[in-house]
Amino acid sequence: MSRDVPIHSWPGSYYINSEKRWENGTLSLTRTTVRFVSNQSKESLASFRLSRIVEIKMESSSFIFSTLTVLEEGNVKHWFGSLKPNRVVVYNVLEHFWRERLLSPSSEAQRAEAQPSKGRELISLVAGAQKRLEDTGRVLGHQGEQFDNMMQGLEKIDSDLGVADKLLSELESPSWWPFGKLPWKTQQDAKAEDAARAAAAASSSAARYSSRNKLITSIPAVLSKGGESDLKPGCLLVLVSSLEVRNTNCQLLHRFERNEIDEIRVHSPYEITVRQRFIGKPDICYRLLSAKMPEALSVLEMQYKKKIEFTSEYTDFKTTPVSSPRDTEGKSWTEGLLQTCQETELPLEVPAGELSQLQVHVFQPSVSQAEAQELKQMLMQLKNLALEAETELERQDEALDVLTSSTDRATMHIEKHTCRMKRLL
Repeated sequence: MSRDVPIHSWPGSYYINSEKRWENGTLSLTRTTVRFVSNQSKESLASFRLSRIVEIKMESSSFIFSTLTVLEEGNVKHWFGSLKPNRVVVYNVLEHFWRERLLSPSSEAQRAEAQPSKGRELISLVAGAQKRLEDTGRVLGHQGEQFDNMMQGLEKIDSDLGVADKLLSELESPSWWPFGKLPWKTQQDAKAEDAARAAAAASSSAARYSSRNKLITSIPAVLSKGGESDLKPGCLLVLVSSLEVRNTNCQLLHRFERNEIDEIRVHSPYEITVRQRFIGKPDICYRLLSAKMPEALSVLEMQYKKKIEFTSEYTDFKTTPVSSPRDTEGKSWTEGLLQTCQETELPLEVPAGELSQLQVHVFQPSVSQAEAQELKQMLMQLKNLALEAETELERQDEALDVLTSSTDRATMHIEKHTCRMKRLL
């Protein structure tokens, strides 16, 4: 994944302290750095890594102009003004990625080119389990379709029994009553049937609601409804049957049901747009930006295969070659290895036969960060498949209960109708 393609950019101005003037340009945020490029000279006036930021604040310049300041290590302060759409939006996005960067592992970029066999073995095991679980899900889906067909057959039987009951009532009614079934019997039967159906519907709907609202993953995000002028901190909850957008106080802003989502547009590995369309009124659209969005994307790609759409911006992220590996402080790969050697306290003189084994032990961890991230995404997908399978099993359990009660009721009605026909003979 490229670190040079900007995640987000904003037009604004930068204060050049040496020349005591403001320069118009573009402030851009990548995965690891913040950069300001001049519109006139196309040169980078400021560039620093997220890991070197000490503080981000909203201040005023000359007590009038609203600015955004970033304090870098070494007591270097950068001033940004005239930011569009406004400085609050830029502050929320920068602060989110800076905070998440501080919480991420510091050795993220120190990777060996050779893939450790232990990590590959774990990935292959998880992939096999995922394939088995997908096959199980398909079998459960086919079984659920058979249950649905059985339910339709029982409904038809119940309808036919209703017609038979009406005909028998007409045959049993006295000769002086010309309107078929007696009215007081009709009201009593209708009330009893309505009460039984209402109780069954209430119990099944409650169980279905609890099973369909199980949480798969939750990520912090910067979100806005509609445009980009009101980006605010919040969070995205991925459930088995829906997506929930909440604010920082965990208050629900909107709930997208799974069957109501019309489009999920992926602008980058860190930015998506969720849309629900309506006829005759405005669409509901939320734009979400998060440093942990790749974790949720692995689940969204499975849940919304036909509704997810990748833009050209996302393609740029995936196709641009990755720059040379560097650690979080900007050191080269060789410098990182030298530092690792010093930290591990290698002996000054090592026999030639033991050097290769020692190097393999030091420089090749059991599972690299890239493999750990891949395993994390695969485990998230496994969790999603397991929760969906559990939801389908609970739905089929409810269908079996309904089938049992419907079969018992149909058997009872058939026996009752048989006795009534014998009395008519």
